[in-house]
Amino acid sequence: SATLVLLLSVLSLAAGGKLLVVPVDGSRWLSMREILDGLSQKGHEIVVVAPEINVHIKPSKSFVMKMYPIPFTKEDVDESIHSFSQDVFEEGSFLGRFLQLYQRLKNISANTLSTCAHLLYNNELVRYLEESKFDAVFTDPVLPCGQILAEHLSLPSVFYLRILPCGLDFEATQCPNPPSYVPRAFTDHADRMTFLQRVTNLMLDVPNYFLCQFVFQPYANLASEFLQRDVTVMDLFRQASIWLMRLDFSLDYPRPLMPNVIVIGGVNCAHNKLPQ
Repeated sequence: SATLVLLLSVLSLAAGGKLLVVPVDGSRWLSMREILDGLSQKGHEIVVVAPEINVHIKPSKSFVMKMYPIPFTKEDVDESIHSFSQDVFEEGSFLGRFLQLYQRLKNISANTLSTCAHLLYNNELVRYLEESKFDAVFTDPVLPCGQILAEHLSLPSVFYLRILPCGLDFEATQCPNPPSYVPRAFTDHADRMTFLQRVTNLMLDVPNYFLCQFVFQPYANLASEFLQRDVTVMDLFRQASIWLMRLDFSLDYPRPLMPNVIVIGGVNCAHNKLPQ
């Protein structure tokens, strides 16, 4: 009898968990999907929540799909993602690239915020999620909708990302990010800067703050309304239990990391055997 109890205890510890996934469409989903396939093979039960209109998030044997309606057509979604991708790789002056990115983010933010609201206020779907007794939420925090849902369900969250804009990942994880040493986006500075370059780097950090305030503040308002308490986006980010970051220090600047930040660069690279 004692042996049987021990074996049952071991089996229960080895049982798969139940994971709620709130992804972000586009290339971010393509990277996340490989992780979900691996988790499914290990016996975990996975439920993916996604809008009915999307680009890449399709049903799979690896997970259960739960979809919700949004007020956009597929053409709207495709154009939004395609245009933003083009703008990121456009060349030009810092000011021109910043203003162009600002306008594009303004349009995308309105659409993604509306999509998030349609998820949170889909009473039937949220009721199903409440009753499903998940163990954790797996999400990409570049859009904090998944973390708002994690807060509502009182679940630990695992973030899967490469980087957050404006250094928000540094701030949320309390990792050092001094502007006099760490090059800011669009500056083309190296990690070794002259004094004037350090001053420029510091000054160019200011508009990033306002850009992210503009993009993320509506999510703070939505979270506060939905959770019925005052919440900032940084409050949401700081609640993450684990940060899985697709960084590779052969490509990215080395940086100090906190114990709950795990570097997984290359996890979504093709698994091909190298020739002799």
